[in-house]
Amino acid sequence: MHHFIDRRANPKGKSLGNRQRFLRRARENIKERVDRSVREKSIGKGDTVTENGEKITIPAKGLKEPRLYHGPGGNRKHVLPGNKEFVVGDAIDRPKGGAGQGGRQASEDGEGDDEFSFTLTRDEYLEILFDGLELPDLVEKAMVETETIGTRRAGLTTAGTPNNLNLVRTMRNSLGRRIALHRPSTQSQRELEAQIAELEAVEARSPSQDDLLAELKQKLEGIIRKRRVVGYIDPLDLRYDTFVPEKIRNSRAVVFCLMDVSGSMQEREKDLAKRFFLLLHLFLTRCYEHTELVFVRHTHYAQEVDEETFFYARETGGTIVSTALEKMKEIIDDRYPPDEWNIYGAQASDGENFGNDSMRCRKILTEQLLPMCQFYAYVEIVEEAAQMLLDNVEAGEDLWQNYRQVKAACKHFEMQRVSQPGHIYPIFREFFLPKVKG
Repeated sequence: MHHFIDRRANPKGKSLGNRQRFLRRARENIKERVDRSVREKSIGKGDTVTENGEKITIPAKGLKEPRLYHGPGGNRKHVLPGNKEFVVGDAIDRPKGGAGQGGRQASEDGEGDDEFSFTLTRDEYLEILFDGLELPDLVEKAMVETETIGTRRAGLTTAGTPNNLNLVRTMRNSLGRRIALHRPSTQSQRELEAQIAELEAVEARSPSQDDLLAELKQKLEGIIRKRRVVGYIDPLDLRYDTFVPEKIRNSRAVVFCLMDVSGSMQEREKDLAKRFFLLLHLFLTRCYEHTELVFVRHTHYAQEVDEETFFYARETGGTIVSTALEKMKEIIDDRYPPDEWNIYGAQASDGENFGNDSMRCRKILTEQLLPMCQFYAYVEIVEEAAQMLLDNVEAGEDLWQNYRQVKAACKHFEMQRVSQPGHIYPIFREFFLPKVKG
């Protein structure tokens, strides 16, 4: 039978096991609120899932996160300062009409009796947020040797430092040696001492009893001497764990964020694009040990920029989408070898493109970029009133039609339209839900 011991530190004043049972019991409500928090999350600076976690509020419905409290103990009676109505021993009537604590009236901050607020850790938040999602393609090239040096166990040795002592192997050696050398047990010594004490307690011993007592004392001396010679632990028994340095193999991923920043892309469109890029980055950070972001913006020309410039700097000009794809290919060739990096692409646009450039985009994607990418997602941002485009995937501008041909030819290319923040999370889940293999 296997016994698993969870040695993770408990949060202050809480039991980790109780917290995990609470999360399982309330998972449905927690999942609903986490999904809602993503849809309503602001895209301003710093509004991501922090290292300290994310605070959410769910309907109470009898739920209470288990927590340990230290009470004062005993039976105590006291009157608070400033009291003019009550003395010790008076009973205070329950407030009428739902007033006071415990009422079911609405509150300004949403923390009434019907609401229960608590903080999810970053790992708990991301686990619930991306529950049921998986990467479309994880191949062996994801594992590459980096310059990070770690250590691994390399067997046992007879010399080492006390902190590396292997207690199990040491005690096993000790037991085998004691059995082989017939070291007397503590119990046999105690039984012999008890027999000697019993004989010594006899006042008038017979000659045979005297002979037996002498024999037992001689035997006891032999046992004590052998136990002293054959020690319980001997330096020969000691075994120490030994460690050797090695290169740590880490999985790495790079996410290319491509966005049209021409005059037709206003703040609303950029806001929706950032929501999708944020979700993709959080998801891949959870799946890979090392993730990098590359921001490429374009008008009639493309350039690699930092995040601040990517989302907030204003730009004017026409729209030539192929320039961003060419820039992505150039950066991959320069810094991210496909045999060492898992490459992901995410492109956001309003669907406009210049002339016949859409055909060039299709050619670059199918012949150059998609063979190197694990996954590529295209999100087209349309007007909120353009319900016809949302309902009919066959309708659209030249760029959308060419990308439809790319999707038909490549399984790891996905495309969707969005018009409001509530569309982002559902289409993201649609991209990464496990595909049924026929």
